[in-house]
Amino acid sequence: MQIPTEATLLRIFLGESDRWHHQPLYETIVTRAREMHLAGATVLRGPMGFGKSSLLHTTKILRLSYDLPLVIEIVDAEEKIQSFLPVLDEMMRGGLVTLEKVRVIHYRANQDGDTK
Repeated sequence: MQIPTEATLLRIFLGESDRWHHQPLYETIVTRAREMHLAGATVLRGPMGFGKSSLLHTTKILRLSYDLPLVIEIVDAEEKIQSFLPVLDEMMRGGLVTLEKVRVIHYRANQDGDTK
């Protein structure tokens, strides 16, 4: 799979406890992106954050949160990202979604097929 040099980064901010049909929303988003043959997706877990509600979510021992912030990043051609947005919109009940233009410098798998 090739990604054009000039691509789009889709960044999705949500909470770890967000659900879609009783499944973790982040898993559903990544699975759908894979089914739609997007180039790849990465889920990043944040140790601390807050959103529109200003409620602080943290991994600190005294305030252990079960709703830590997550960020999903997907980079692909603008057309493919645009075709994914209606699917994403259907699943999102809250959170933040951003788009930005990016320049892809390197995208290839290791010899064994892993992208470590």
